[in-house]
Amino acid sequence: MTYSEAIDYLYAQLPVFHRIGAKALKPGLDNILKLCEYLGNPQEKFRTIHVGGTNGKGSSSHLLAAVLQ
Repeated sequence: MTYSEAIDYLYAQLPVFHRIGAKALKPGLDNILKLCEYLGNPQEKFRTIHVGGTNGKGSSSHLLAAVLQ
């Protein structure tokens, strides 16, 4: 799924979020947790490791891949 397809999917599933826009923005994870619950918690259907940050993502990813293989 491309980024555009993902955005189209989210807007089709959640038209209220699309209509409200920036006014719906609230700091914290409460809205994201509600969104995930509304969508059936898709993040729980697959196993992932999120590697974030400014530096070292490539090295960390290669190390994790080597350990997990």
